[in-house]
Amino acid sequence: MGAMPFRHLYLLCLFTCKLSPEVAAEVQESSDGAGAREPVWLTDVQAAMEFVAAAEVTVIGFFQDLEVPAVSLFHSVVKNFQDVSFGISTASEVLAHYSVTGNTISLFRLVSQVDNKQLDLKSEDIESMDATKLSHFIQRNNLHLVTEYNPMTAIGLFNSMIPIHLLMMMNKASPEYEESLHRYQEAAKLFQGKILFILVDSGVKKNGKVISFFKLKKPQLPALAIYQTLDDVWDTLPITEVSVEHVQNFCDGFLKGKRLRENHESEEKMSKMEL
Repeated sequence: MGAMPFRHLYLLCLFTCKLSPEVAAEVQESSDGAGAREPVWLTDVQAAMEFVAAAEVTVIGFFQDLEVPAVSLFHSVVKNFQDVSFGISTASEVLAHYSVTGNTISLFRLVSQVDNKQLDLKSEDIESMDATKLSHFIQRNNLHLVTEYNPMTAIGLFNSMIPIHLLMMMNKASPEYEESLHRYQEAAKLFQGKILFILVDSGVKKNGKVISFFKLKKPQLPALAIYQTLDDVWDTLPITEVSVEHVQNFCDGFLKGKRLRENHESEEKMSKMEL
């Protein structure tokens, strides 16, 4: 295996260096503040397939015995994730359909318009877990069409099999945020399985490191930054308005090898030479 590119290594270190304390804190906060939720009972294969297909991320507890400790563990984390669909099944035909042979907790993540990736925690894995560790597993693998960057999702983002990542850096408190996010999500549908779409809230002080890393300043925001983890290539695009067309053109250009940042730097050098 080749060495990890320096920029990718740096970003991974930058994003995850304070992970553990925050994981525990966030899990505790969500446990204290969230309302009661219950997983959906899935009694047959058709119901299970429809349940998985209906959301970007689903978690299903497949249990042969409802008296095992894993069942209470599963129920204890459901309330922590308001944006994740949870299901539970004891039906033998459902377990067989998903190739489950023992008590298993599976996370299903949409990776294309017709395909889901299944990540399994088997009995031996669950036995060594508590609610915090299970919550951590779900959080870091909870990648939606657009995944907001935070210390818990960072590992999942950089462990992704998709090597090209697009970041939209924007203040979530801005009046344009909701509409901009909607357009960004629409653009993400065009590149499912090709580019991982990430949101970085520029209103969060810690995220200033991410912004400055891409040589951007707050007056230039909102902006897009795209990079390829395999060969350390990256590009940026400050934008006055987030639109599907802007995002699509920027991504298409990057995939074709066009670099806006290089053109801009060349223009700056020419201007300096003329002066």
